[in-house]
Amino acid sequence: MNKHLQQVRDFHRKFAIKQPGDGEIGHLSDMDIVMRQALLLDCGSETFKAIASGDLIKILAGLVDLSFNALAAIACRGDEVVSVSANWRQDGSVLSVMRVLSEKINLCTSGETVHYSGLYAICAHLSQRFVNADFDEAFQIVHQHLMSGRGDAERLDLSPALFE
Repeated sequence: MNKHLQQVRDFHRKFAIKQPGDGEIGHLSDMDIVMRQALLLDCGSETFKAIASGDLIKILAGLVDLSFNALAAIACRGDEVVSVSANWRQDGSVLSVMRVLSEKINLCTSGETVHYSGLYAICAHLSQRFVNADFDEAFQIVHQHLMSGRGDAERLDLSPALFE
């Protein structure tokens, strides 16, 4: 099982967010899909604003938030992450990043695990290739922060996850 998905499941258990038990398959209702899409669009918007400002830490935070929310949808379905390729052609343009993220977010309107997995995969890929960061370390930092329950009371520092 994907360790990041397990961490999202642990977060759901701690904060009593409804999800199927281990080995059970759930279903996302139309309203669940709409709410998940709203969250992804908000995270996407913040990520695009960070890209526009050139703030690598905020870009990384946005990518981790997008991936966390994609995994949350998978957890709420009771599914596992599907192996998908993450294709992004580095052409020196931030528009290519915006396009690939927009496309992956839009595909999630299907509510299908494969599309949430695709968004997760591209976020991990862009964290490494576009931001030059350790995606796993950034995800760990965000997860620990969320599990602490401090929320916005404490500023989150992802700079240790950036490669020099």
